[in-house]
Order: sequence, then structure tokens, then C-alpha cells
Amino acid sequence: MNKRITFILFLVVLNIGLDQYTKHIVRTEVTAGSRTEIVGEFLQLMNVENSGAFLGMGSDSHPTIKLIFLLILPVIVLSVVLYYLFTNKHLDSLSVIGFSCVAGGGIANLYDRFLYGSVTDFLFMDFGFAQTGIFNVADLSVTIGMILLIIASYKQKEKK
Repeated sequence: MNKRITFILFLVVLNIGLDQYTKHIVRTEVTAGSRTEIVGEFLQLMNVENSGAFLGMGSDSHPTIKLIFLLILPVIVLSVVLYYLFTNKHLDSLSVIGFSCVAGGGIANLYDRFLYGSVTDFLFMDFGFAQTGIFNVADLSVTIGMILLIIASYKQKEKK
């Protein structure tokens, strides 16, 4: 196995592992529905099961719709991302890291949906003027990955 593939696998597995480890701690140590201030009201720890998508959207959808949009479609999209990541030898380092974070975070949440039928969310931020939804490490991985991909895209445009 070459260094590039090893690096990609390491990043994907690291993202999955960190997410699953933190969710395990939350499931076993944090009371469901509770709210604990970590850094005042700015950062709070919770334990919420999300059976929908982003911010709980689709939680009340028909089971067939949920199966298609929360399981089947993500498997297809993640398969395409992984295929692209492993086969495109011309990706810059920032893009490789970004796609690896997106894939790892996506796989971690997909794993929860298959295993538990929902995703454990546990972090909440209140900026005073705005708040986040309740999220987890996998969501953070996907978000960071997308930001890195946007930065990489701008860097590519500057080179051209």
C-alpha cells in the first residue's frame, strides 16, 4: 500500500474513531436530554438522539423516505467520494484531507444510523447573536472537510 492510500485511510479511520469514541462516552456518561455548560453558555454538552438529518430535518418522515435519504443516498454519495479520493492522483494535500474528513464524518454518522437508527448529537454553541444546532464530532469533521475543500478550490483558481 502506498503512502497516499495509507494517509487517506488513517484520516478516515481517525475521524470515525474520534466520533465513535466521543459518542460512546456521551451515551454512557451523559443523561439523555440533559444540558451541561462546558464553557458557560457558549459551549454546552447534551445527549440527543437525532433520527433525522441535519438539525433533525426529516425526523417525522415516512420510513421509506428516511431509508432512501438517510441511508441509501449517503452510501452512494460516500462511495463516490471515496472512489474519487482513492483514484484521483492529482488532488492536492488540502483536498485529500478535506475529502478524507468528509468521508470519515459521513461514514461515522451512517454507522450510527445503521446500528442505532439515529445519530447521537451532543455539542451546542451559543454565540449570543446566533446558535448552532446540536451536533457531534462527525458533523464537525464534515464541516471542516468542506471548509478545506473550499479553500483548496480557491487556491487552485489562484494558480490558474
